[in-house]
Amino acid sequence: MLCRRQTPTFADGSGWLAGSCFVPTTLVDYATSVVSHEQELAVTTTISTASAAGLWDAAGVPSLARYLAPAGRVLFSAIFLMAGPNHFRAATIAYAAAQGVPLASVAVPLSGVLAILGGLSVALGYKATWGAWLLVAFLVPVTLLMHRFWGLTDPVAATMQQVMFMKNLALLGAALLITAVGSGPLSLRA
Repeated sequence: MLCRRQTPTFADGSGWLAGSCFVPTTLVDYATSVVSHEQELAVTTTISTASAAGLWDAAGVPSLARYLAPAGRVLFSAIFLMAGPNHFRAATIAYAAAQGVPLASVAVPLSGVLAILGGLSVALGYKATWGAWLLVAFLVPVTLLMHRFWGLTDPVAATMQQVMFMKNLALLGAALLITAVGSGPLSLRA
């Protein structure tokens, strides 16, 4: 097929575009254009096949991905929903007081409220950004006051508290991510 040279395709003038026909001016341009075209065809074919199989939606987003966000929200929230009710128990309040938490009889139940409300909000995707901020407000003081591994002399206890500290840092990072990106699909947004 002959194409008339018109305008340069690249700033360095290495290829020319004639209508809808690319005319390479060097062998390297030709090889690059063939590889690029084959890769484009492979991607298009893969997306078309996956779309027909119901794996991708019309915009080229994996259909399965819409279920990952709610699954992630529920899995993330589970620890707060499971631990939250324990914050109303006398034994938990006494343990926090022994760890030096000020006003433990008020602070511990309040932290339980933050954990439960934040966990429910994120799990359901209802005002998940606000719920994630509640979890941040829960995690920061709990992490710093309850998991002070640096002050322990028993190496086993120090290691356990360091693990709990790092777990809370990971949860804090996930909560901050939710504050930035929101709840995602399949949520009760308001």
